[in-house]
Parts: sequence; structure tokens; C-alpha cells
Amino acid sequence: MKTPLDTSAAEDLGADFSKALEEGWLPIREVSRQTGVNAVTLRAWERRYGLIVPQRTPKGHRLFSAEHVQRILTILTWLNRGVAVSQVKQLLDTPQAFTGAVENDWQLLRQTLLQAITQLNERLLDDTVNQAMALYPPRTLCQQLLMPLLNDLEQRWQGQFGAQMERGFFYSWLRSKFGARIYHNNRQLRTPPFLLINQSDVPLEPHLWLTAWLISSADCPVEVFDWPLPAGELALAVDHLKARGVLLYSSKALNVVHLTKLFNGVSCPKVIAGPTVCIHHAELSAQTCKTAAVYLAQDPLSAHQVLVERGLI
Repeated sequence: MKTPLDTSAAEDLGADFSKALEEGWLPIREVSRQTGVNAVTLRAWERRYGLIVPQRTPKGHRLFSAEHVQRILTILTWLNRGVAVSQVKQLLDTPQAFTGAVENDWQLLRQTLLQAITQLNERLLDDTVNQAMALYPPRTLCQQLLMPLLNDLEQRWQGQFGAQMERGFFYSWLRSKFGARIYHNNRQLRTPPFLLINQSDVPLEPHLWLTAWLISSADCPVEVFDWPLPAGELALAVDHLKARGVLLYSSKALNVVHLTKLFNGVSCPKVIAGPTVCIHHAELSAQTCKTAAVYLAQDPLSAHQVLVERGLI
């Protein structure tokens, strides 16, 4: 079934704009919905790199064609291969120009963030991430920058003096940063939320917050509980929130037998995510066979993909 075009952007924007929509042109919010690239990023690609040059109405409103949408999807393909946005235009013009050297921008960004974290420099950390958020879609940013950064940090913190200081600084910033974005997104949305729960005893699970941000970026309200819930209370929370689904995240081993009790009375779809999926792969795979609508995902990207494929977001 074809999804109807979101024409709400045409309201009060003039007859020229409405006529263009009738002729098949797309407003920026519809292009954002179809591609997953938000309007701020699309404008940045146009202004800074000339990657997309939409048509303009006499009043200056952007209009996109089907060819523009295809070009955006091609840009995403390059970004998801690890190419920095500053290098994409030359690859669109001459695809054979792709070399490993274009990944240097990502490495430079990671080094800048590592420097900010080791120096406890919140302004540098925040400014660098804000600039990246303006240029890259959330999935690309997670895949190419934030998740590799977390891996680098975990290696750095093995037996390192000052590790707890750096970890507390960065994880607290990360929860505040993405928590604020999720909060503001939630204020704009009225549909049932997805409930995410930190199911381990590790405080401030960073990948849980990345997962929450990816889901929120798909215009799905998110409620995050940064601590486990006992059996019985999960069903109560789902009932109060009218949640469309539940995601349990854990980076540690779980009591798999306890999951059956935990899911008792929870009829909405359930996702178990994080390194715990690798730790208990055989047991959890059996669990998905016994319990209806239970899905597994090893990291934020695969969790987001599962939810998209299942039509949950």
C-alpha cells in the first residue's frame, strides 16, 4: 500500500507551492520522511557542499524531485561505506575516485572527540558532535563515529589511570545530550512510545542511549528507564505508557530464565539487545521460539534495523 504524501507543509505557503506539489514535487519534510535525512542536514548538504540543489518557489521554499531523492539515497550509500560528507561530491561525479584516504575525516573527528574527553573539555566535545549531527544522519553518525569512538575508549580505559574520571564525564554528557534530544522529540509526538530499559547493573549504558536516539530520530516517542525493573512491574509500565514495544539492553550476562517471568503479561513486541545476545545466543534464540514477538539485536544499529523491518517504528 502506497503511503500518502505528507502535504501538511503546503499549508499557508502559497498557490505556487501547492501547484508544485500537485505536479509531483516533494516538500523537504516529505523527502526527510522518505530518506531518513532530517531537514537541517539536507540544508547543510546544499549550503556547504552543493550535494543537493533543490528547486525553489518564488517565496524560497525548497522542492525536490524523484531524482533528488535518488541522489540522497546514493549519498547515504557512500556515507555508510565510511566516506566523509566532504568527499561525497567528487564521488558522485567520478565514482572511480573512491580510495581509503577519504576515511581520514572520520579519524580526525574521533581524535578530536578523544582529545575533548581526555581533557574533560565539554565545550569542544559538544561543538564537535553538534557539527557532525548537522551533517550526518543518525545511523551514519552512530556507525562511523560514535560506536567506533566507544570502542576506542573501552580499549583506552583498560587499566588506565583516570579511566573512571573520563568514563563518568563522557557517559554523563552522552546521557544528557541524547536525553535532551529525546525529550524535545517526545514533546512533538503523540503516538505510543517505545520503552527502553537498562537491564544490567551497569550505570549509564551508552549504547542504550544511542539506541534510544536512533528510535527517537524515526519520529517514535521513547521512554528510557536507566535501571532494571522487577517481574510484574515491566507489565505495569507497559500498561501505563501504552507502549508499542519494549527493548531490554544489557552489556552483561542475564538470568535468561528470569526473562520468562519478566515478559509475563507483556503482549507488545519485545527486543533483547546488546552484548548479552552474544553471551546467551543459544538460550535467547530458543527463547524467541517459545515467546511470541521476541527479537534479538547485538547493537544499536541492528536494533534499529529490526524495528524498522518489523514495522515497529
